Amino acid sequence: MSSPSSPSTSYQDYRTGEPAVDTKAPDGPVAERWNRRRFEAKLVNPANRRKHTVIVVGTGLAGGSAGATLAEAGYRVVQFCYQDSPRRAHSVAAQGGINAAKNYRNDGDSVQRLFYDTVKGGDFRSRESNVHRLAEISTEIIDQCVAQGVPFAREYGGLLDTRSFGGVQVSRTFYARGQTGQQLLLGAYQALSRQIATGAVEMHPRTEMLDLIVIDGRARGIVARDLLTGRIESHFADAVVLATGGYGNVFHLSTNAKNSNATAVWRAHRRGAHFANPCFTQIHPTCIPRSGDHQSKLTLMSESLRNDGRVWVPAEPGDDRAPQDIPEDERDYYLERLYPSFGNLVPRDIASRAAKNVCDEGRGVGPVGHGGGAEGSSVEGGGGRREGVYLDFADALARMGRKAVEEKYGNLFEMYARITAEDPYTRPMRIYPAIHYTMGGLWVDYDLMTTVPGLFAVGEANFSDHGANRLGASALMQGLADGYFVLPATLGDYLARTPHQPADPDHPAVHEAVRAVSDRLDALLSADGDRSSESFHRELGALLWDECGMSRTEEGLRKALERIPELRAEFWRRVRVPGSGAALNQSLEQANRVADHLELAELMCLDALHRAESCGGHFREEHRTADGEAAREDEEFCYAAAWEFTGTGTAPVLHKEALHFDHVHPTQRSYT
Repeated sequence: MSSPSSPSTSYQDYRTGEPAVDTKAPDGPVAERWNRRRFEAKLVNPANRRKHTVIVVGTGLAGGSAGATLAEAGYRVVQFCYQDSPRRAHSVAAQGGINAAKNYRNDGDSVQRLFYDTVKGGDFRSRESNVHRLAEISTEIIDQCVAQGVPFAREYGGLLDTRSFGGVQVSRTFYARGQTGQQLLLGAYQALSRQIATGAVEMHPRTEMLDLIVIDGRARGIVARDLLTGRIESHFADAVVLATGGYGNVFHLSTNAKNSNATAVWRAHRRGAHFANPCFTQIHPTCIPRSGDHQSKLTLMSESLRNDGRVWVPAEPGDDRAPQDIPEDERDYYLERLYPSFGNLVPRDIASRAAKNVCDEGRGVGPVGHGGGAEGSSVEGGGGRREGVYLDFADALARMGRKAVEEKYGNLFEMYARITAEDPYTRPMRIYPAIHYTMGGLWVDYDLMTTVPGLFAVGEANFSDHGANRLGASALMQGLADGYFVLPATLGDYLARTPHQPADPDHPAVHEAVRAVSDRLDALLSADGDRSSESFHRELGALLWDECGMSRTEEGLRKALERIPELRAEFWRRVRVPGSGAALNQSLEQANRVADHLELAELMCLDALHRAESCGGHFREEHRTADGEAAREDEEFCYAAAWEFTGTGTAPVLHKEALHFDHVHPTQRSYT
């Protein structure tokens, strides 16, 4: 891929037709913008809503809450998921909690403080308008979920209990043991099921979106494949909502479900939706270390464990004694030493880099890491060194007692024991960073609409709220805020301002989209090569982890940008996909997704190369402070980088959305 062309900054406002860099957010005090936007939005009469059809792709927290709320409002919703049930969405795997500024602990929390913590935690690379709206809505989310029956933990007096997550000094995270995502998803699923039963939602499980239909510049539908029969169908609507999650599985090994993928957002990108900040990927510091090349995914241990667990490594390199044999004065509680104000609850990007640094010094714990990926490449866990640190609950068990620890974390301890065959009650957990969340995603304006009119992206599928690093327990908050509260207000404004007319099923754009999907699947099935798509995915993931993972260098990124096009060409020449497209074929599903990963990976590396600074999870080795922390270059890079697709293998166009900080002024992040 050659260098990107000269950047442009013109986004068109669908309401005026005029160029607009940002985003439809009202002017004025940030605390008043969301109320102003809702008041200024045009409304669809309740009697007219049944005339409008909305497609929602995805049924996680963002998609499930959006589908249920839009249907409750009176719209006809057609919803899709590739799982066999909407409640199998990956949101079910979120463990630790959901943030909200209710200040039940009376410890100084407020909407303003949540706003401040989130902007700072994202290393000043997010929009103030979006973040303040998220902080405002957070309190409404908890009330909504309690009304739906979500069994949040409660303290002795009957109020909902809270705990802390990284990057904050208050206790604002509401939780249901270590099953918060599951319980929140069940609440949204119940609401969605009610609408399915009434006929307001037409649900299509085991169906995967493979292309976006754009007619006369507007998103009017999708092309989807029935994963059981292989049938390819077109579905039409007045607006399309993507709630398909992030793209962390491009790295092959991540904490995401194996089937999580980037196909929906990437195909939308190919149809004109700009992709923002793709290099902003989050490394979670609290994952079970990989154990060998047999693994297809990694397992997350909730960040909530850092409330009571202490992170440490031996003070001296090469100390391979059992943890119980290492005395206190020969241990290094390095997070508490380096960041005394926040200790073990520093943000995820900082905790992850600190773990990498102590392992680089030869002070890692556990077995020697495994190397040897596809064709001899190195992979996550790299050969020849120990990659793990201890997360120790000995002090908490002595202070609280085992029963109290079990009540707060029991299911997490059980999961760790089942996976590792080690008892975390008697021996410290071993953890190491892994790919988890993606802050990048489709560029959206304040209304959550992409650069394709009528196409909205919610939850992790968009880039809007977290900047260069997401604070823990904020993913669930954003997904539910977007689905329950933001999208229902802003999508109605779009529909009210857009002439209502049925999409033409015989439009040339429809036939072209269906043909493109069929041709791509046929090409995969007819390649008849000698390598599995899994082997290509593993090799791509190893390359990305090495060169665009926890740390990046110009040399490494250029190396990746040379190799990825070669690997992509080799994929189309050598991949082998058994079976046919006329039935259930998981090999075909996987190959189709890996093909998209091979394109997305190139854009991720290009974005990381162009952003010659360090911020949040994007750590360029050449750009660090004297004490080794991320060094932002605000004068040059204080913008969201939104990339426009121009063709596979050709240079994308960079558009810059300037970020303005009127209420939280950028400073060098400090957690000491």
